[in-house]
Amino acid sequence: MASCVFCAIIAGDEPAVWVEREEHAVAFAPLPGSALAPGHTLVAPVEHADDLLGAAPVALAATTALVQRVARAMRGALGATGTVVLQASGADAGQSVRHLHFHVVPCWPDDGTTHWPEPPSAHVVDGDPHALLAEMFE
Repeated sequence: MASCVFCAIIAGDEPAVWVEREEHAVAFAPLPGSALAPGHTLVAPVEHADDLLGAAPVALAATTALVQRVARAMRGALGATGTVVLQASGADAGQSVRHLHFHVVPCWPDDGTTHWPEPPSAHVVDGDPHALLAEMFE
């Protein structure tokens, strides 16, 4: 996709600090100054998909498998004792780049931060939300 910055990075048209490049997924450092922690890494499919809902199964599987390998590498190389995986799909979720990607953020006991959404949503759904979800699979 011509206007997608991640597609440009993947094509080599924009600079990147690469962690890993594979046939269906890539891992690279976020833009300078935007890292949430040392080693914070973005993992994205090579094939353009706007978000989680638009990803082809092969691209999604390759991307999540690479997320797992990046998290393992953070434990081994950086001594991270935990990882947070963040993914936003859609503007209302805070997605700023319209190319599916996951943030893999290493965590340590002394880092003094949490990456969990606060406060919880105030949105009200009419009915039992889990029952409504289950109905979609019937």
